[in-house]
Amino acid sequence: MKDKVVLITGSSRGMGAAAVQIAHDRGAKVILHGKEESESLKKLAGKLGADYIVCDAADKTAVDKAVSKAIDKVGKVDALINCAGIVMPKPFLEADDENWIDQYKVNVLGTAHFVQAVVPHMQKAKSGRIVNVASIRGHENMVSNRGMAYSASKAAIVNLTAALAKEYAPHIAVNAVSPGFTMTDMSKSWNDTVWSQVKTSLLQRAAQPEEIAEVMIFLASEQASFVTGQTLVVDGGYGMAGK
Repeated sequence: MKDKVVLITGSSRGMGAAAVQIAHDRGAKVILHGKEESESLKKLAGKLGADYIVCDAADKTAVDKAVSKAIDKVGKVDALINCAGIVMPKPFLEADDENWIDQYKVNVLGTAHFVQAVVPHMQKAKSGRIVNVASIRGHENMVSNRGMAYSASKAAIVNLTAALAKEYAPHIAVNAVSPGFTMTDMSKSWNDTVWSQVKTSLLQRAAQPEEIAEVMIFLASEQASFVTGQTLVVDGGYGMAGK
């Protein structure tokens, strides 16, 4: 990753923050992103001596302005990792349109907005790597009935990733990661039912954020030079355990 410029959305905490740290440690110039100028975002950026941008991923105009300003400063973006996302689980009959639309706006449109903002620059350079974050819930064998809107939005990311790979080949590679259960802030709200599911994976545990981030950075690097259009499931064997 030496001398590469990597923009990582949703990078003030969790998997995004882990990806920022790994990319930085491997020589990349990282650009962080947060919806708000939080203390955690400023602290991590300050620790790494990195730039950061602040905008709502669901707001295309704001994304375009923030990304343009960042690229004007650093001159390029070699890789984009889309970690920004939200989950708002509700039973199907209780989920109103707002619940569906809010998750779609951030998880799907937010990803599309950042891709639209960086692709023209990558096209000029005839080089680029994009990594989207889906979820095991976006795959039909692991879909959850507790958060159908979230699962549907992540299934859209799997589909979008493949379509983008076709559209922007051969110079821009587009891949995705589908994380399984991971120890982020969200894990603090897991109940006994969720923890029992976690333990059914072949590895019988949840991932650490760094374990997911390692795969993201692999796909964003030249080590994955012959990989495009793929969604890598990183779930500790949860999907194949058959439980």
